[in-house]
Amino acid sequence: MIRKYILPVVAALGLALGIATVVRGNQPQPVAQPVAQPARAPFDSFVAGSGIIEGATENIAVGTPVSGIVEAIYVKWGDQVRNGDRLFKIEDRDLQANLLVAQANVKQAEANLAQAKDKLRLYESVPDKRATTVDELTNRRGVVTVDAAALAAAKAQVEQTEIEIERRTVRALVPGQILQIKTRLGEFAQAGVLATPLMLLGNDTRLHVRVDIDENDAWRFRPGAQALAYVRGNPDLKTSLRFERFEPYVIPKQSLTGDSTERVDTRVLQVIYSFDEGALPVYVGQQMDVFIEAPPAEAAHTNEKPQEHHTGQTS
Repeated sequence: MIRKYILPVVAALGLALGIATVVRGNQPQPVAQPVAQPARAPFDSFVAGSGIIEGATENIAVGTPVSGIVEAIYVKWGDQVRNGDRLFKIEDRDLQANLLVAQANVKQAEANLAQAKDKLRLYESVPDKRATTVDELTNRRGVVTVDAAALAAAKAQVEQTEIEIERRTVRALVPGQILQIKTRLGEFAQAGVLATPLMLLGNDTRLHVRVDIDENDAWRFRPGAQALAYVRGNPDLKTSLRFERFEPYVIPKQSLTGDSTERVDTRVLQVIYSFDEGALPVYVGQQMDVFIEAPPAEAAHTNEKPQEHHTGQTS
């Protein structure tokens, strides 16, 4: 009798469980809140773009003129360097050996020249000119000339080797901060343009923001317009920007924000603004959200291109 009622009860429980699962699955899921609220545009009409912070000198990729093993590194991350300060050194033992040979050649050439001059003076000091011939005197003077030229060539070889040794020490050509070091002691440093530079240097006394403005909005951009930059992750951190320049060649978009609606098959006009280094707790390479005041699309029809100003304008 009990077995007669078990199957209907189990079936009823299964049906109830299925109904509950379907009802629960059809309930709307709560929308996940963003970790930080995005920045809101401070202007009624504007163009916006993603900005990358860089040094006032732009980010300088430091390389080496010759390939070789890194023998010494004279700086560390965050160091401030001046023009001419040493950054790193490529091994130069082969050149040091060549320098020893060149210096020995100089000494030998100096000795040969001194000996030739002594013989010339001896021939010239003979009181009886009949004891020497004109040809012998001319030959002695020729030997002095040849030995003098050999000495000059030997000294030039020394100077050339010393210059080559100096080239193995890479120095800063502009003052700035060491932003990145991607070489280590004992590693082989390749000369030329590298995908990852050996070092990255930039002047951070005043930071720049390189803003990508979509080509669809580029015609609305005005250099003298107000511009504000917001720190990503904290829209309360913001600063006004000073226009520096724009690069009038529209390039393919390279810096991506990660937004799922972002277009990557577009080109951008790059505009450079600046702000004081102490205005915000930010770092070179960090992204910012930039809003630039612009006339409304329906009121901004013009055939005039924006004129570039290099003196900068404070918004």
